[in-house]
Order: sequence, then C-alpha cells, then structure tokens
Amino acid sequence: MSDAFSATNALDPEAGFTRGPSVGQAANDLRAAAGEKARELANTASTQAQALKDKAVETAQHLKEVAADKAVQFKQVATEKAEAFKSAATEKAQQFRSAASDQWHDTRDKAKEIHVTAEDYIRQHPTKAVLGALGVGFLVGLIVRR
Repeated sequence: MSDAFSATNALDPEAGFTRGPSVGQAANDLRAAAGEKARELANTASTQAQALKDKAVETAQHLKEVAADKAVQFKQVATEKAEAFKSAATEKAQQFRSAASDQWHDTRDKAKEIHVTAEDYIRQHPTKAVLGALGVGFLVGLIVRR
C-alpha cells in the first residue's frame, strides 16, 4: 500500500498542499465562529423581540384609545336614552296626574250630589230613613259578630 497520501510528507508544499492548522486550532476556530454566530443570532432575536414588544405596546395603546372612545360614545348614547325615558315618563306622569285630578273632581261632584239627594230624601221621609238606618245597623251588627 504505497499510496501517495499515506506518506508523511504527502501534505508537502511542493505537492500543492500546505500543512493546515492543528486539530486544536481548528476546534478553537470553530468555537469562535459558533460563538460569533450565536451572538449574531442573539442580537437578531433581541432586535426582533424589541420590535415585537414595541408593536404590542403600540397596539395596546391603540386599543386603549379605541376603548376610551367607545366608552365615551356609549355614555353619550346612554345619557340620551335616559333623557328620552325621563321625558316620556314625565309626560306619562303628567297625563296620569291630569286624569286622576279630573276623576277626583268628578267623584267629588257626584258625592256632593248624592249627599244633597240623600238629605232631601231624609227630610221628605224621616220615618223610612230612621227605620232603614236601623235595619242596616242591625245587619252590620250580625255580620260583625260572625
């Protein structure tokens, strides 16, 4: 097996090869390159993370502003609706008050008429009135006992 590469001087500069770095040096170079690449990746990741954080903060601020605007709009609409309900309720209350007042006056007038009519009847028929009152009193007394 006399191969040209198996000889000790196969990596001779005259053969076109130069003696390369030792294995230890190559390992150190690889470690340095890996460390550099790791730093680059870390910086890139840090930059991207900062950009994402900035975007998230910006989006959160925008959402906060939109929510505040919506809250103000909701408050305005609620206030308008409350005012509309208040005015409608006030109008209905006024209508009820007016109707009750009219009913009260009508009832009062009828009560006065009944009072005058009853007074006239009692003056014209005193005996019947006394006997009727006595009968009604007796019935009420019987009902109350039970």
